[in-house]
Amino acid sequence: MGARVTLQTIADQVGVSRMTVSNAFSKPDQLSATLRERILSAAQELGYVGPDPAARALARGSTGAVGVIFTHSVRFAFTDLVATGFLGAIAEELAPTGLSLTLLTSSDDGDIVPARDVAMDGALVYSCDWKSQAVDFLHRRKLPLVYVDQDVDDDIPSVNIDDRGGAAAAARHVLELGHRRIGLLLSGTHGPYGLLATPEAAEGHSSRQRLLGWLDELGPAGAELISARQDSATPEHARWGARLLLDRPDRPTAVLCFSDAIAYGVLQAAAELGIDVPGQLTVVGFDDNPLASQVRPTLTTVRQDLAAKGRAAAAALTAAIEHARTGAPAPVEHIVLPTELVIRESSGPAAAPPRPGSAR
Repeated sequence: MGARVTLQTIADQVGVSRMTVSNAFSKPDQLSATLRERILSAAQELGYVGPDPAARALARGSTGAVGVIFTHSVRFAFTDLVATGFLGAIAEELAPTGLSLTLLTSSDDGDIVPARDVAMDGALVYSCDWKSQAVDFLHRRKLPLVYVDQDVDDDIPSVNIDDRGGAAAAARHVLELGHRRIGLLLSGTHGPYGLLATPEAAEGHSSRQRLLGWLDELGPAGAELISARQDSATPEHARWGARLLLDRPDRPTAVLCFSDAIAYGVLQAAAELGIDVPGQLTVVGFDDNPLASQVRPTLTTVRQDLAAKGRAAAAALTAAIEHARTGAPAPVEHIVLPTELVIRESSGPAAAPPRPGSAR
């Protein structure tokens, strides 16, 4: 094995100082293009790839990474189309800054607690239980934070979408089509599952806001509500929740869903039960993820701009990290992005509701 190549090795080869070689890698604007090219060529010839990242991070007091804290498992980031779209936009926005994403769960089981133990310059708290120990650890570490899809905190920058307004638009849509017996399909990981006597058991910021938006319109209209709650938005759970609403004699003529993934489960359950969409049932989702325009019938939904949300979240976090680095007062901005109702094939006028005991 040959001798270890260091910055001094390259400096001796080119005939410059060790600091000049270091600047060629970390502060290229300090050197002429010709000199930097000479140094990099010598480094390549000697087999030197650059300063040790850990040492560079220690020297500048930065890890070069930002965390994204999930309530769900990290697998959720790769399987949920909304999460993947959001994270992709963050990664694209962060690319020019040199910051990388570290995906972490809010789990506090085991010896390693990500929010406590993983090195990062700041974190996005994404759709988490704000009472979790993970969020508490982030605050105690005094890391720059940005909340996304979370209840607003006066002291923490946040990025949300107009969940309530979008849900209200969906509810108005089904009312305008003549629907008065309407199903609400919620999602969550805590509390009772199954049919709900009242729909107020929404969990998390987005769920609560979407429920409030539905009720803003359906309550004054005197609509008859049939609500159910399921565990997560997997296809199996979504079909199970949907059948609670549809496999009954007084089934709703329209179903408003917390997400497009859940709405897809309603479409599957309707097909299994021989219920025509939209002839006998209108289905409305939320998010406008790629699935919404690929399923048949295509799905009426509320669109959120995932790319804009990701860019806004990344920009807010990089600004918070920079303010923390310089010690400058950090402005706290609460961004709310608009939503848009997208009407597709799963919407139809209310059909006569089935009578108890009648054939489907």
